[in-house]
Amino acid sequence: MKGYILYAILSAFFASLVPIFGKLGLKNVDATLATTIRAVIMAIFLVGVAFLTGSTKGSLTAKNLLFIAFSGLAGALSWLFYFMAIKEGKVPAVVAIDKTSVALAVFLSWLILGENMNIKTAIGALLIVIGAILVSV
Repeated sequence: MKGYILYAILSAFFASLVPIFGKLGLKNVDATLATTIRAVIMAIFLVGVAFLTGSTKGSLTAKNLLFIAFSGLAGALSWLFYFMAIKEGKVPAVVAIDKTSVALAVFLSWLILGENMNIKTAIGALLIVIGAILVSV
């Protein structure tokens, strides 16, 4: 198995725990505060991992840093709205709608990054959206 596939499977597994633990933790807690606490815990954990693995070595250019910062801002907004949604809604519906981001990322990777988009990829992305609609209705 290729490394990225294992990482993607682990990512999906741990991502599946986020709404469960989040919904349990959001009872009587503001979604913004919960998102902030989650972000601080993630930052502390990831700084520790970076130092333990020696990942702090290397060079960051201004361009790299800018796009990483944009990614961080997009992630923060995503988490904030995600926690707001799971606080008010049913987890299966929220998770399904949230996962339409996969189809959007496929489209944006083609549009912005010039990555491959063929008919199979387009149909797969469309099926993700249709599946999300079916789960959330």
